[in-house]
Amino acid sequence: MNGIDEIYSKVCRQISKEEFIELVHEKLVHLGDLCDEKTAAALVANSLGVNVIENSSQKIRNIKSDSGNVNFIAKVISVSPTKEFTRGDGTTGRVGNLIVADDTGSIRITLWDEKADLVNDNTIQIGQNLKIGGYVKEGYSGVEVNIGNNGVLAIIEEEVQVKHPSTKISEIKEGMGGINVVGRLLDISDVRTFKKKDGSEGRVGNIMIGDDTGKIRITLWDEKTDKMTELRTGDSVEIINGYARQNNFNQQIEIQIGNNSFVNKSETSVKYQENFTPISDIVPGESYSIQGSVSGLGEIREFNRDDGTVNMVSNIYVSDDTGRIRVALWADHALLVDELDIATPVQIIDAYAKSGFNEDVELSAGNRTRIIINP
Repeated sequence: MNGIDEIYSKVCRQISKEEFIELVHEKLVHLGDLCDEKTAAALVANSLGVNVIENSSQKIRNIKSDSGNVNFIAKVISVSPTKEFTRGDGTTGRVGNLIVADDTGSIRITLWDEKADLVNDNTIQIGQNLKIGGYVKEGYSGVEVNIGNNGVLAIIEEEVQVKHPSTKISEIKEGMGGINVVGRLLDISDVRTFKKKDGSEGRVGNIMIGDDTGKIRITLWDEKTDKMTELRTGDSVEIINGYARQNNFNQQIEIQIGNNSFVNKSETSVKYQENFTPISDIVPGESYSIQGSVSGLGEIREFNRDDGTVNMVSNIYVSDDTGRIRVALWADHALLVDELDIATPVQIIDAYAKSGFNEDVELSAGNRTRIIINP
């Protein structure tokens, strides 16, 4: 008795053999390369109330470097692009990586050659539930499961509950991928449009999140910016499969949200407290947050940019018990001088420090800066 006949024998009282085979073929067409005939039959049986998914009880936390061949189910939480390489015999190979997780942990999946091609054509996507069969080995970054052309990688309809491995903001370094982090939403920017190199229009927006170890800026691209309309300051936000890179303007690390990344609201409670720097400790070349009282007010001045557009700037002075500093307010921030008086409490968050007149240090409050009056 072959595998399909064995599975059909468990549902034969519910459906005819011809109808069962027809449903199996429909399932194969729908799932394509991520499903073999036996797995498709098992999925059809499962839809009829008979669970024949094999080895679904094996958990990721039990997979060790000496586990050999393993079979388990998990959810895809990260997808990395396929890379080509040259083997010792001169032939070209392909390798791709996934991170999958269940309710006990996560593990890296390495896909080779034809299986790796499933990443490039978007057959494998974040959020899918997979049946996985492969060989365990100790990889560069720890235990991983290798899947070659004879391995198993198939979509299943059984839902997998996931415990995402979460990273603290202070642990995020340039070049990291597959970043999952939960933070409190501190700020939301406007979405800006720009022209891409191919002449099409792109969109970009930013949010700022913080946890108990720090804060970080998140950049969302194109259709991912649609999510920003659902978010409100103070929400708990979960970032899934982001990647980190350094911002060229201030050399700070940011998280990029691309096609394979997600931003979702979270029910997790996140604590965050802004780190304010004493004015006397500010040096040029870094971004700072300060709090104090207004100790000087200037007037709004308009000027023409190089591109012919008009911009505005005004200046205020802020003092705390360690010193006094000039703050240049640019664009819409410049209008705040009309809302301020001497001794008004104020917080200037994420302003860039630079050398000003007479080489005195001053803060520049641009579009990355938040200003809170009477906090």
